[in-house]
Amino acid sequence: MLLLLIIAGLGVVTLLVILFAPHIRKYAAGGVCMSTARLDGKTVLITGANTGIGKETVRDLAIRGARVIMACRDVEKGEEAAASVRAAYPKADVEVRELDLADTCSIRAFAQKFLREVTHLHILINNAGVMMCPYTKTIDGFEMHIGVNHLGHFLLTSLLIGLLKRSAPARIIVVSSLAHNFGWVRFHDLHSQGSYNSGLAYCQSKLANVLFARELARRLKGTNVTVNSVHPGTVNSDLTRHSTLMTIFMTVFSMFVKTPREGAQTSIYCAAAEELHSVSGKHFSDCAPAFVAPQGRSEETARRLWDVSCELLGIEWD
Repeated sequence: MLLLLIIAGLGVVTLLVILFAPHIRKYAAGGVCMSTARLDGKTVLITGANTGIGKETVRDLAIRGARVIMACRDVEKGEEAAASVRAAYPKADVEVRELDLADTCSIRAFAQKFLREVTHLHILINNAGVMMCPYTKTIDGFEMHIGVNHLGHFLLTSLLIGLLKRSAPARIIVVSSLAHNFGWVRFHDLHSQGSYNSGLAYCQSKLANVLFARELARRLKGTNVTVNSVHPGTVNSDLTRHSTLMTIFMTVFSMFVKTPREGAQTSIYCAAAEELHSVSGKHFSDCAPAFVAPQGRSEETARRLWDVSCELLGIEWD
């Protein structure tokens, strides 16, 4: 009898899901960037642009007329992504450059070449990231999540900030996550050497993204360079490749999560929407202002993280 009830219950649930599938998908897709703004004459740099929301952001901004430079660790995959964008939109002005955010030498070499060859930079999208990977370190000995998601982008932005200022009005978009709500910056063990949990390490790095964006926005007041962070949503992409549980979840519940194109909408919105030309230091999700956890609003923590980041990278950035 119990088995029949369970089977009947599952049948009802399945029927309801089928009946309401269009409504579920519409809700799961989230906000859509409604801006029709053109970006002709603008130069955009996007990290992690060969797959997922990065690739979709490239496609959209290229269609708007921007010159889009794709910074990718795997150049071959980057070229494949660029070719697919050109195939869909032959006029797309896209190019691929090598950048490994897990290696500060690669970041410095990338920036040096970029500054030598590119005269303007109007939009920087710090999109690349790793999620829930096994404990590994970057070339420089940083824990991979904090090293790639935060420190790599921190260094890259510091090296390009002069060009962004000279190209103003300019925008910096930092891709964070709702996961920042569950993160704490563990200054006593930033690289998780004492204990390691891949989920907590990811959350810490996403909180660092929010803190970095807010502190950088504060320091850039009056420069006409804005900085905002975004939560793309729960996106079905290869970012979850290191977690079997997350991969299974994304497969089973694909109807309830975003596609990469849907996940890219908020990044696109923050890059293109004309109404955001002077908005800075905010956090967005579904193309609208979003909640920031109390630990993400701490100016003291943000300033301390800034100082620690500069010290770890051996740079001075006032």
